[in-house]
Amino acid sequence: MKKFALIGAGGYIAPRHMKAIKAVGGDLLVACDRNDSVGVLDSHFPDAHFFTEFERFDGHIDSLRRRGERIDYVSICSPNYLHDSHIRFGLRAGSDVICEKPLVLHPRNLDELAEIEADTGRRINTILQLRLHPIIQDLKAKVAQSNRRHTVDLTYIASRGRWYHASWKGDEQKSGGVATNIGVHFFDMLAYVFGTLQSQTAHLRDPERAGGFLCYEKADVRWFLSVDREDLPESVRHQKSTYRSITIDGKELEFSEGFTDLHTGSYEAILNGQGNGIADVRSSIEVVAAFRTLPIVSTGEIHPIVVDRRGLMS
Repeated sequence: MKKFALIGAGGYIAPRHMKAIKAVGGDLLVACDRNDSVGVLDSHFPDAHFFTEFERFDGHIDSLRRRGERIDYVSICSPNYLHDSHIRFGLRAGSDVICEKPLVLHPRNLDELAEIEADTGRRINTILQLRLHPIIQDLKAKVAQSNRRHTVDLTYIASRGRWYHASWKGDEQKSGGVATNIGVHFFDMLAYVFGTLQSQTAHLRDPERAGGFLCYEKADVRWFLSVDREDLPESVRHQKSTYRSITIDGKELEFSEGFTDLHTGSYEAILNGQGNGIADVRSSIEVVAAFRTLPIVSTGEIHPIVVDRRGLMS
């Protein structure tokens, strides 16, 4: 039985990791979060030790190691800006790491983490769950067999309340901004399906939304991301808080379902030695990092929602 520790047990995504750990037959020995609203542990690992102070969490893991009870995996669900530090901790504690997206905020950290991997002999794994979605896998196979260039429109609106901007998620220095916080797994999926990125343009960047244009080997992609409920289409605004749409060559790709067990699939792959590591995540981290500094331009293929929001945009 593999032994796990969890950093960020009070976070939104942490229950999916707890479920995945249990599903793969693992045991969560210890968890940490500065907030103590972690009753969800009772549904998965009620006997797990829990700490609100990282120093005590660190000490507990070190005590386990000294008794010969090494933690096999440290799972990380902490705020984005802490991922780099927590990954380093896990590696130096003698554990492999499983980290939520985005792995880090800056590409330079990937090179430093690769050096620590080499020094410690441990491995970093990240969650790139869209790669496991059957619809995306089928799309990748079809694109690989096609010689044509595709036109893609990506829209993702995950409406959030006022709390969002008061939390670390609303602070670009901590979250990386909207494109990083809610979009990085989509950018990974686009490169996974359509190949190497050739160029990108930024059309919109503010605290609530982001949009731009990406040119991949096999596709041109207009994209728009938002956390503002006012961007939801009228047809769904009063029924749903989230809207996903991907059209390829004018045809809607239906993949609104099938997301619930993708973390479990990710854990299964990791335990089988087939997880996604630093090399896999580099493209998406470079895209979102570059987007944060690109000049905003109003020419080129602009997403219709961006046009509507800006009135475009003279």
